[in-house]
Amino acid sequence: MGVRSVNPPPPIPASHSDEVTAQVLREQYESGATVDEVVASSGLSYGTVLNRLHDAGTVMRTSWQTRRMRQDPQARKRLAAHLRTLYEQHGVTLGELAAAAGETRRAARRLLIESGGSVRTTQQTLRMRSAARAAERQKLAMSLRTRYEAGSTVPELAKECSYSVATVYRLLHQAGTRMRPQHNHGPARTPRKRS
Repeated sequence: MGVRSVNPPPPIPASHSDEVTAQVLREQYESGATVDEVVASSGLSYGTVLNRLHDAGTVMRTSWQTRRMRQDPQARKRLAAHLRTLYEQHGVTLGELAAAAGETRRAARRLLIESGGSVRTTQQTLRMRSAARAAERQKLAMSLRTRYEAGSTVPELAKECSYSVATVYRLLHQAGTRMRPQHNHGPARTPRKRS
């Protein structure tokens, strides 16, 4: 049924069964082997294999996930690379990665590490997000400055951006904007008619 595109792992000689470490079993499993195939190749019992996989911190797959992985061996690598980009460039958390991948938090962490990523501390994530917000705010401030210098008024900018006039003033100041005389900040621009 198209499920055997990944070859089972080579058998491990029975004489070495006691030396089979949990890490070796985990590597076999994560390369696409099923638990039954790992049992057959290692010569260990089903329960022993499960226990050693668990001891190695292995994220277990459903049979559907195994089929999907075997049908497209590159799918896992692509997903892992995508998650790493989200994590490193956009500051998402492991929980958000898990939601994006349709996986558990633990599985998302495993994929991140497989792609060469490093798990951040909570403090590092908070600092990263704070820096991203500051960068966005600076970008907005420069955009408001450009529009202000092109002739827009502060009230107009405030209305367009759904900000208060005071916030627009702060952002313009942050961008180093040279402000026009106060009487030119209002929306009225039509010349007065004298009779």
